[in-house]
Amino acid sequence: MRTVQNVKYIAKSQRHFPLERVLGQGVQVLNSREMAISSCIKAEWLEVNFPDNKLPEEHARLLLFPIAEQEFCLQLAYIQPMEGQPFTAKICWLEFLPGFFAQYPAETLMANMPFSFDQTTEQQFNICAQTKHLLQDLETENAITPLLLSLQHSETALRMLRRGIELITLPFTVCQVPACRFLAHDSEREKVMDARRIIDQNIDQSFTIKELSRKVAMNECYLKKGFKALVGKTIHEYQQELRIAKAKQLLQQQGQSVSDVANSLGYSSISHFSTAFKKATGMKPCELLA
Repeated sequence: MRTVQNVKYIAKSQRHFPLERVLGQGVQVLNSREMAISSCIKAEWLEVNFPDNKLPEEHARLLLFPIAEQEFCLQLAYIQPMEGQPFTAKICWLEFLPGFFAQYPAETLMANMPFSFDQTTEQQFNICAQTKHLLQDLETENAITPLLLSLQHSETALRMLRRGIELITLPFTVCQVPACRFLAHDSEREKVMDARRIIDQNIDQSFTIKELSRKVAMNECYLKKGFKALVGKTIHEYQQELRIAKAKQLLQQQGQSVSDVANSLGYSSISHFSTAFKKATGMKPCELLA
């Protein structure tokens, strides 16, 4: 067991992302932005310049540091080369402090990689399409209040941790049932995530499964099942969630009326919009008007 003195030293020295250890000598931080998600989860966005010819390919890394007996600090680093900027990469760093893992029974942690090693561990994994969208979600700031924003980011960080552990534990296995085995292919997962991108970029439209399947060239049944497996929501649920979140923002802007918001989001009528809004939030749209 480590002494108290050693524990304090480790906690302090590993408080920030160990760039040189993970990325090699000569890296240079161009920009950084810290994000305090909660008392137990920290995040930082970095732009890093690499020495000539040493820019790594896109990948992610999981680093586990035992702080004391059954106490861990875990870091996730997502490294993505930036287009049009030679030798420069964008890095998202997430750190889960010991207090985060204290909420889980020790036997639960120790039964799962990487905690079962009980030693400093570094493992590399690919940045899949699902992870790319989680990274985008982590950068998004569309919550109404600071608390809701923190909860939003905490939820995203937790999903990123889960996905990272899944990727280092087993090959991609989103679903064991035969109907979802097609998701083992990168090309099929990309089609599903392309459908999500189309929805993200066209919040004012309500796509049917048939319309989306044609746009991404994918079987309707596969798209329906694959979307639910990768995103965690049905296509309809996901579209509604985005539109209602956007509606909340618009309703709080000066000069917006319920009719304006309904029209801008593509609802066929004010009553349709009001019904959908109340079902999702428990409030009438007029209750949020600025």
